[in-house]
Amino acid sequence: MSLPFILLPLFVQVTLTFVIGFWLAGLRAPAVGRGEVRAQDIALREPSWPKQTLQVGNSYLNQFETPVLFYVLAILAIITKHADLLFVLLSWVFVVLRVLHAWVHVTDNNLKRRGALFGAAAAVLAIMWLIFIIKILLGMP
Repeated sequence: MSLPFILLPLFVQVTLTFVIGFWLAGLRAPAVGRGEVRAQDIALREPSWPKQTLQVGNSYLNQFETPVLFYVLAILAIITKHADLLFVLLSWVFVVLRVLHAWVHVTDNNLKRRGALFGAAAAVLAIMWLIFIIKILLGMP
């Protein structure tokens, strides 16, 4: 399995994080500039932002939760040479679910759909970790 093929889902997840982060900056700076939000009202992360800015901000913060476990696993799988086809396929499933989760998070924010997507992505990631742990502990290739 080639390294670019293995890393492509990780690159998509990183890109998602940057897109949401730059979008957030593009929402926050004008809100402060227009006086919709006062600096002292948000200096300690108080939730004083307009609704859409809060949604995008929450989605951005969420990119540093379970995806961090994905990044660690991807690096470990590459180092230990356990990044096989199953790993790559599950990585794509995880990342697609994360993209869909982010989309719901920043659009209608339907909690039922968002929760289901989050749960599905977390389950896929847990399965990936379980497979990795078993392979490592049993000395499997």
